[in-house]
Amino acid sequence: MKTADPELMRAINRFTVLDTIRRFGPISRVEISERSQLSTTTVSAITGSLLDDGLILTRHEGDIRNVASRGRPRVMLELNPDAARVVGAKIAANQMIFVVTDFCGEVISHLALPVRITRQPISVIADLIEDGIRRCVVDAGLALEQVDTVCVGFPGVVEHRTGLVRSSPILSEADVDFSTEMTKRLNVPTIVESDSHAITLAHHWFGKGRDLDDLVLVSLEQTLGLGVLHGGQLFRGAGGLSHNLGDLVMGSGLAESVRLASVAGEAAILGEQAPYGRFADAVRLGRGMTLAQALIAAEDNTLILAATRAGEAIGIAVANIVTLFGPPRVIIVGSSLSLGPLFIKALSDSYRSAIPSSIKEIAELVFDGSEEQMWAQGAAVVALCELYESPWGTTGPAPAPQSAKA
Repeated sequence: MKTADPELMRAINRFTVLDTIRRFGPISRVEISERSQLSTTTVSAITGSLLDDGLILTRHEGDIRNVASRGRPRVMLELNPDAARVVGAKIAANQMIFVVTDFCGEVISHLALPVRITRQPISVIADLIEDGIRRCVVDAGLALEQVDTVCVGFPGVVEHRTGLVRSSPILSEADVDFSTEMTKRLNVPTIVESDSHAITLAHHWFGKGRDLDDLVLVSLEQTLGLGVLHGGQLFRGAGGLSHNLGDLVMGSGLAESVRLASVAGEAAILGEQAPYGRFADAVRLGRGMTLAQALIAAEDNTLILAATRAGEAIGIAVANIVTLFGPPRVIIVGSSLSLGPLFIKALSDSYRSAIPSSIKEIAELVFDGSEEQMWAQGAAVVALCELYESPWGTTGPAPAPQSAKA
């Protein structure tokens, strides 16, 4: 039997220990061993290395100056928030959001730039992203040289391992190597990830999934995205591929297949009105769904029918996902929630009708209007997860070997 790669196992164990300290710290070594199911010897060796590298700090529980107290104070461990700085970014059709966070993922500075980038030349988009990152870093009182990693989140299909944006509605080209381009521009290791994966990790660290290691997130934005978390880790496809839920086939006829995006995507909901009049301005400014909600409230029958049909289709898709993965919670986020109660009720009713009776009590549906900053913070979490797995030394995280991006 082939044994596991020792460095891979060390990275997994290192991540497990750091993540346990992040979630439950201040925490003792014995408690880390119990929660992580790693041996006390392994935990002691890893925490010793982490202390040497300045990634964690000790805290003594009890007052060691009180001579009347009995027993030795327990040594508790916690993350060192100053151990690293990362940048996270969410790139959307009509705005870019940037954050700088510390090693715990807490936001130090935040920048929102309302700018339309859809179908701009790749070089222009890269310029805008670079300027936004540099400005946000300055706002944090830092120099770019003090940033350890950058992660940029894009809508669409992203290959995490290679840094390729395979397809995105905001890019005019396919298979764009944004990771290499931004790393050269910034001279800082830059990761590219799907925005749905980023918001999934944000909810796992800070939001509606903090208490869970297994969950599913469905993002309903310009694209329909999917994030699956299992054992505290993102489930990715070959090459770290993200999942475009909008490509899911909902049915087929003699002429062509019907995909979810063609029924439940933003363009499908807004329909023929999207390119014209007030809808055109609203869509360009990222307010298409908000305007649609107002028209639904005014009993626009066309939009009521479109929103209802979209909710029903997404409910069926969510039921299929729950049937496959059996998660305890499905978190649904994104601009389509702006359509209001009619859309949410259609989705919920459709889900309950489609889910098999044997598992109908398995998953809880949670609807969350996540703030835009949280998507960028999720991208920062992607960067932090990479750092948590990286070997460290006195000069910081070791660069990933080139073969890792092959």
